Amino acid sequence: MPADVDTPDKVVYGLTFRQLAILAVAAVIGYGAWNALHTLLPVPVLLGGAVVLGGLVFGLAVGRRDGLPMDLWILAGLRHSRAPRALSSTDSTARAPDWVQAPATKVMLPAPLKLPADAIGDDGQISLPDRHGGAKAAMVAATSVNLALRTADEQAALIDTFGRWLNSLATPTQIVVSAQPVDLASSARNLARAADRLPDQALAAACTDHAQFLADLAERRDPLRRQVLIVTRAGAGERGEHAARRRADDTVRALSGLGVTTRALDGNAVTAALAAAADPYRPPRPGGLAAPDAVITAAPAKPTAAKTRRKTPS
Repeated sequence: MPADVDTPDKVVYGLTFRQLAILAVAAVIGYGAWNALHTLLPVPVLLGGAVVLGGLVFGLAVGRRDGLPMDLWILAGLRHSRAPRALSSTDSTARAPDWVQAPATKVMLPAPLKLPADAIGDDGQISLPDRHGGAKAAMVAATSVNLALRTADEQAALIDTFGRWLNSLATPTQIVVSAQPVDLASSARNLARAADRLPDQALAAACTDHAQFLADLAERRDPLRRQVLIVTRAGAGERGEHAARRRADDTVRALSGLGVTTRALDGNAVTAALAAAADPYRPPRPGGLAAPDAVITAAPAKPTAAKTRRKTPS
């Protein structure tokens, strides 16, 4: 499969349809401006302005910035400058109370926050919003594999296995590779406390040395760990309530031939992964907490035996 499979087709002189459209619109506007101004301004002035504007239009059509065409990059910049700087999960269009003093200057209201998921089930299935057709997704965690340490035949076999899995995909699938910080300072403190409870002095000394090593490493470096997450999605018309979970299990079986460790994440693990993706520098979310859509009920109180006092006749 070629690497430039998504590259737009070249039409004339190495230019795409989009680039030709920009140049054609600029040529029509320039021709109209020439007919309107050639009797009012000197010809050298018009030629100079046409050369400058033509150069800007040509740079806009063929230029690129940050991997994007220049016109799309400028359009994205304009949208970003006009977009709200804050997002809110509540209705931000409601009027403020009468006792709130309105600011003298115009303040941009927060825009509604559109989350990519509505709920997370106990089995790890993620409910997508209605704009995605009410589909569900599941998440698979995988380790990485080093192809440089393999022989040419092993590399070809691994790539062939990975290619077969890619060709079997029928729904949108996302692979996210991220680097997250590792909290070695906490591990060092836990080891130092555990060393005092070890019965053998040699084992306690080794534990203390390892804790000191981790503490020095956390102070001198910023250790990172690589995380690979695969998000599989089931279509809205796919039968079964656990269609996304089945696709995650199929992904685990298909990628087992690569020599990587894969597992389908449950509700707690998916919640922790999404929280870490939103804020990677916060400590990891502890497991065992309720999922976002779980109903939390209090345990019934145990009945207490009422003490009765028997009145004795006098």
